[in-house]
Amino acid sequence: MSNSKQGKGSGTTLVNAGRKPEWTGAVVNPPVWRASTHLYPTVAALKDGVKGNSDGEFFYGRRGSPTQWALSDALTQLEPGAEGTVLYPSGVAAIAGALMAVLSPGDVLLVTDNVYEPSRSMATGLLKRFGVETRFVDPLDLAGFADKFCEQTKAVLLESPGSLTMEIQDIPALAAIAREKGAVSLIDNTWATPLGFPALEHGCDIAIMALTKHVGGHSDLMMGSASARGPLYRKLRQTAQALGHVVSPDDAALALRGLRTMGLRLERTMQTALQVAQWLSARPEVAHVLCPFLPGSTGHDLWSRDFTGGCGLFSFILKGRDEAARARLIDALELFGIGYSWGGFESLAIPVDPASIRTSSTWPPASWDAGDRHAIRLSIGLEDAADLIADLEQGFATMETI
Repeated sequence: MSNSKQGKGSGTTLVNAGRKPEWTGAVVNPPVWRASTHLYPTVAALKDGVKGNSDGEFFYGRRGSPTQWALSDALTQLEPGAEGTVLYPSGVAAIAGALMAVLSPGDVLLVTDNVYEPSRSMATGLLKRFGVETRFVDPLDLAGFADKFCEQTKAVLLESPGSLTMEIQDIPALAAIAREKGAVSLIDNTWATPLGFPALEHGCDIAIMALTKHVGGHSDLMMGSASARGPLYRKLRQTAQALGHVVSPDDAALALRGLRTMGLRLERTMQTALQVAQWLSARPEVAHVLCPFLPGSTGHDLWSRDFTGGCGLFSFILKGRDEAARARLIDALELFGIGYSWGGFESLAIPVDPASIRTSSTWPPASWDAGDRHAIRLSIGLEDAADLIADLEQGFATMETI
């Protein structure tokens, strides 16, 4: 896959991005700069430092140093069309910081009904307290999307695929409508990353990622990012500084290390996930496999049109089984850990119940049988596909025992 911003392949960009000689010196990786205080040789230099406000200009530790700047620069190079990237201490902090940068009291925010649950809670809690009204919209109702806007609608938060139910939205069309209506379009692009879906090239204004997932890749750091076009990038940066957002240089170094192999890990986990999804789709215990890169699945046509890659995260629905049966299956798994997050080297499985957090779209879909509602989300890691399938097979066998 090529990277249009650099004119080089994404693998080449992943290896070289952020490695400016002034940040690395004679070594391969930017050193870890642990510093709260930046010193100036003179008072005049200190005053000049106050005036500057961009990566590469020393001022104070809260604005970062070469370790954080290198990560920001690398992420910007991976997102064609981005002016810059702001780092945040978590993915949720990135979502909150980006929304607060573009919204004011009295504004209306549109949010697709399949977003990450903390994004919903933020919209109905924190943003509501600050005078922002949130309206949830059906992520698949493209025909009715334009009618959801009003004069106060200033932003739209998208997520494709949804991190539980995996719906693929027509992002280029939704972003075009938002722009026509004068609203900023933000997307949580953690699932595909810009390697699989360059969000700004597809019309979005701000692309958000939880770097905790694929960029870190080793389940050992918390971080988020938001990349944006020129004027919006400056808003993001100013708001983050006003909120005191900063990331640890040690964590930034871990994220940089993970970034170098992210492309390989995404390819491997997606290939394994496809094998597991295909196997699940043939199991009598499974009613539906929610995996957009699985041929024949819901949303596959849009995925094929807009995406060049994905990851190992998908869900499946048990056929006619109850909650206790689902728990027996998950508890029996040996290679899949039970825990939140995803995108690490290890496989995970959790029970999910999307119906409890839907307000403007029907879940499960009306076309499904009434008993097909208990979902399991899998995050496929770097284990061998055959071993993961064998683990799931013994899990299904255990599920049927009482």
